[in-house]
Amino acid sequence: MANVYFSSPLMKKNKKIEAVAGSLDTVLKIAQANKIKIPHECEDGECGSCMVKVTHLDGERIKGQTLTDKEREVLKSVGKLSSKDIEKAYVNDLPPTYRLACQCVVTDEDLLVQFTGEPGGA
Repeated sequence: MANVYFSSPLMKKNKKIEAVAGSLDTVLKIAQANKIKIPHECEDGECGSCMVKVTHLDGERIKGQTLTDKEREVLKSVGKLSSKDIEKAYVNDLPPTYRLACQCVVTDEDLLVQFTGEPGGA
């Protein structure tokens, strides 16, 4: 099990969701199933409207998570993914801070997912 904490200025308080690790559910699917309104449009990693900030809460036990090609290009185009971030993701197997909720799969680690409520705002 993984705990996913959602935080947004649009929410009265943070919401903790227990997610099943290994289910391959994305952050967006988990949010939708729990009536948490992360802005989104295409749900396919092309528009960038579901960008979120992800903080790994398990300290040194950060799980590597491969960026999809679409996610990498969108995050790079909006200035949220530098060459250094890409290198960390591929060489050191460390995920970047900003992700697309429709592409980010929850593993067996606790996460804090922050979003502004504005499309593409994280």
